[in-house]
Amino acid sequence: MEQLIIQLISGAVGGNAAGSAMKNLSLGTLGNTIAGLVGGAGGGQLIALLGSGAALAGGGGDIMGMVTQAAGGAGGGAILTAIVGMIKSKMSS
Repeated sequence: MEQLIIQLISGAVGGNAAGSAMKNLSLGTLGNTIAGLVGGAGGGQLIALLGSGAALAGGGGDIMGMVTQAAGGAGGGAILTAIVGMIKSKMSS
């Protein structure tokens, strides 16, 4: 459960960071947060599935596992926010 919380929080942060960095792809604060939450959960789960987050996925609480989950969540949140922003941008033009 704590892995999912880490992924969601870091995903929301990653989504909002991506929206701030790429103004033309921003979905607004709420949109960036929602896309970040979804992307964060997906990115963190993907990292754990691929084995990089295996230490935390087994229930351990080591710092490297948490950092890996946070990085996967933030990356996933940022990537999904950028993808949804691109799709929205293309559809409106």
